[in-house]
Amino acid sequence: GTTKEECRMRLPGDQLMRQPVLQTTEGVWIERSVGAVWPWLIQMGQNRGGLYGYEFLENSIGLQHRNVDEIHPEWQSLFPGQRVRLAPEGWLGFHDGIALTVAEVIEERAIVLHVAPPSLPWETVWSFHLVPYGEHRCRLLVRSRVGLRHPGEVILAEMAGPVTALMTRGMLRGIRRRAQNAPYRTPEPQASPSR
Repeated sequence: GTTKEECRMRLPGDQLMRQPVLQTTEGVWIERSVGAVWPWLIQMGQNRGGLYGYEFLENSIGLQHRNVDEIHPEWQSLFPGQRVRLAPEGWLGFHDGIALTVAEVIEERAIVLHVAPPSLPWETVWSFHLVPYGEHRCRLLVRSRVGLRHPGEVILAEMAGPVTALMTRGMLRGIRRRAQNAPYRTPEPQASPSR
């Protein structure tokens, strides 16, 4: 779903890992402004709005996701240092589950998540990018960068590739569907200052 140019372009978060062993960039067109899509991204997480993908598939592997279909004001804050949980504590033997730390938030443009050992056996940067195309259309890109330390981990990552791609595609489509189906709100006109 991405062009060669999108796959090669430098994006926020790339600086966290110089030479990843694996990198994927996936994308989707959304017929809404970046301002209409951003609230869906900012509330992602296993204990927040979910990942918007194939909930049945996600929960069949124990992720305990509940994908919401509305914007929740209480989840509209995300800041560096905060953790975004992808899997519950104890999932597949990971004591703390899987939670990525917010490395960077660029308002209505990018969210960069990062995790490294000892939290997980490998380093990962997962980033979300909104690129505006006019006032009412944008491109959502998701980039995954993985740094592995041992040759055997590459084989494991390659085996997990199809499942990861399927779940990422489901997430992209889920975000697009929710953003496009949500009622479009015209910005309130600014009151002119009184003299």
